[in-house]
Amino acid sequence: MYLAMSLDGFIARPDGDIEWLHRPEYSVNNLQGLSYDEFISTVDALVMGRHTFEKVLSFGVWPYEGTTVVVLSNSGIAIPEHLEGKARVLSGKPEDIVAQLGEEGKAHLYIDGGATVQHFLKAGKINEMTITCIPILLGDGISLFGSIGAEVPLRLIESTSSENGFVQVRYQVG
Repeated sequence: MYLAMSLDGFIARPDGDIEWLHRPEYSVNNLQGLSYDEFISTVDALVMGRHTFEKVLSFGVWPYEGTTVVVLSNSGIAIPEHLEGKARVLSGKPEDIVAQLGEEGKAHLYIDGGATVQHFLKAGKINEMTITCIPILLGDGISLFGSIGAEVPLRLIESTSSENGFVQVRYQVG
């Protein structure tokens, strides 16, 4: 898992807006910690929920070129024609998704999206979390962790801070 969140624990505003992540004061040349490029280069497949997929589609440019993308949906979702062969839909419990992708040789999964992270964390299927805390309080929004209903022990791997106020923490889960 590799995500950014506000200091009060939100990954998006209540309507899914993430523009707050792109404030000019957050732009610096020398971010500390694990970069997205370093992280994504180790990923075998990205697993995201339908809402996250729909948000990514609104970007206009597909940001996951070269990465297998799995969209989770129990009700089905159409993959746009230009993304055929780049993204596919699966449904099932986190354990089943991890097993199926494992059978395909996909071991390092990037789990993305609030509800998806919560389901996989509750199922014990997230091994490591990299969270970049952005120096803003949104006051309301889509929570990264919500109420997963279980205590999850974490072991700190690394913490770094950048001159723009970002604090990145990496945890081993369990």
